[in-house]
Amino acid sequence: MLSLTNISLRRGQKVLVENASFQIHAGQRMGVIGSNGCGKSSLFAMLLGELEPDDGELGLDPKLEIAHVAQESPHGSGSAVDYVMDGDRELRSVQAAIAAGEQSEDKPNLHLLYERMEVIDGFTADSRASRLLHGLGFAADEYEKPVKEFSGGWRMRLNLARALMCRSDILLLDEPTNHLDLPAILWLERWLKRYEGILLIVSHDRDFLDQVCTRIAHIEHETIRLFTGNYSQFESQRAEQLAQQSAMYTRQQKEIKHIQSYVDRFRYKASKARQAQSRLKMLERMEQIAPAHVDSPFRFHFFEPKKQPQHLLGLTDAAVGYGEEVILKDITLNLSAGDRVGLLGVNGAGKSTLVKALSTGSTLLSGDRVLSKDTKIGYFAQHQLELLRPEQSPIDHLRDYAPGDREQDHRNYLGRFGFAGDRIFEPVEPFSGGEKARLVLALMIRQGPNLLLLDEPTNHLDLEMRQALSVALIEYTGALVVISHDRHLLRSVCDELLIVHDGVVDRFNRSLDDYPAWLKEQDEKVDQAAAKWQDEPARPVNKKQQRQEQAQRRQRLKPLYDKVRDIEKQLGKQRAQLEDFEKRLADEAIYSDPTRKDELTKLVKDQAAAKAEIEALEWSWLEASEELDTHD
Repeated sequence: MLSLTNISLRRGQKVLVENASFQIHAGQRMGVIGSNGCGKSSLFAMLLGELEPDDGELGLDPKLEIAHVAQESPHGSGSAVDYVMDGDRELRSVQAAIAAGEQSEDKPNLHLLYERMEVIDGFTADSRASRLLHGLGFAADEYEKPVKEFSGGWRMRLNLARALMCRSDILLLDEPTNHLDLPAILWLERWLKRYEGILLIVSHDRDFLDQVCTRIAHIEHETIRLFTGNYSQFESQRAEQLAQQSAMYTRQQKEIKHIQSYVDRFRYKASKARQAQSRLKMLERMEQIAPAHVDSPFRFHFFEPKKQPQHLLGLTDAAVGYGEEVILKDITLNLSAGDRVGLLGVNGAGKSTLVKALSTGSTLLSGDRVLSKDTKIGYFAQHQLELLRPEQSPIDHLRDYAPGDREQDHRNYLGRFGFAGDRIFEPVEPFSGGEKARLVLALMIRQGPNLLLLDEPTNHLDLEMRQALSVALIEYTGALVVISHDRHLLRSVCDELLIVHDGVVDRFNRSLDDYPAWLKEQDEKVDQAAAKWQDEPARPVNKKQQRQEQAQRRQRLKPLYDKVRDIEKQLGKQRAQLEDFEKRLADEAIYSDPTRKDELTKLVKDQAAAKAEIEALEWSWLEASEELDTHD
């Protein structure tokens, strides 16, 4: 167990947390959320013994093994798999003792060391480390590759794998998805759900928090408040709390109507395509989310483009890459007014290379790139944070883009992105990654582009800023192409998905929720291709024997089929109940009538319980289906 009793934390004179108390037990997975600078990293530093609490008592057994992801980029000539195995400190200690014992003539206690290796699964450590590397996206031929030969992002994945290798009692993860692509994030979600210790996660990825967390710790106004459930359930509970404050209620109703206008507008033009329908559902979900964010410090919108040409940008028979290396070929892609495209694909598949070809043509090796004379591109990528002039302030940067605006206009505009007071006059050099990302977004938006090319725009942004960006992109009337591992953002703003894989760009004719299944299918194809050469020659078919085997197979699989059908029936009932709860919660009268406060509270709780039950059933269905596939 981990416990905090009246804990206070300060940074200099600034109070981060005061009188915080909570307990967390093995098997619980807690998401730690709050605005940048609220004290999340300081809380982790305290748990790691790097920071002493200013007041209160930390209940933490020193015998507990704590694992965390090192922030320093690793170096060295050792192999990737050895670096990951170093995460299991006891394993390395026992291995060293065995090596020393085997060199000794009398071999003292060697049998005890071998027994300990068995207990800690030391003889399978190499296999465990390899599975972690595979799950995080490393190719099999990279396991023995020296650490120093990997790029920065892949070295951070090695740090994560090393932390997961540790047989820990407490696991601290600070933004674990930052350097991962979507397939690796999906794998990490499955791994963390099986983790048996105490898990604390700082993350700004709402879907990741939804999938992994069973509790939420919200740091706000120098306090830590605990909520049961995942991030979506936290939003529902927080919305109810804010609704009880009369000043917030009016703003909530205004925000709901604001999002509703976009739901209604999109409903009548949405095609039957699965992705379009998926986005419609996401917009409807945004209505429920909006009330939980009415006190957000970020509130902005994109400028209406001065011109909206029908045909914006196109690539024809294009190949893209670097030098003589072709990354993608045979690309024909036309972007028109109103197009909203999301790019899927693993890291290294060529998504960013494609966006660079669209943005400037810098990676175009062959083919044609046609840009309309009235197309105005807004391009956001992480490297642009480095293009900010360190010695200049946010208002200095903004003056370059809007020299005709008054200073008060500059102040108001930057305030919508969280820059207030004297902060707008300070040099940007010491700004955090999140602050720099917000400034780059603000400068891009101020240009009034009619085509947005966004490469991981949510990296470094906290949850409130991500929510504000999603809402702004929903309202945006221009076209956009977005690369993101933030599934909430993709669902909110994209009508169409393209998949970048195996050197080509294809249309993804499924919904985003089908992407994990598609990835599994690709893995199976690779496995089948690898095993094909081992296949024995076909034998003559004995039809009678075949019928008998099929009958036996049906009998063997019947319990599994029945289990899947039973779960599907339960899911149907729970979804019908949830729909009923949400219809009743959509009635504005329940919020304005003080006599119905208990009814509102019960409905919110019933809604949260139904969502939790649906999530549990969906996971059970997935496990049952996978078991069926395994035996099929």
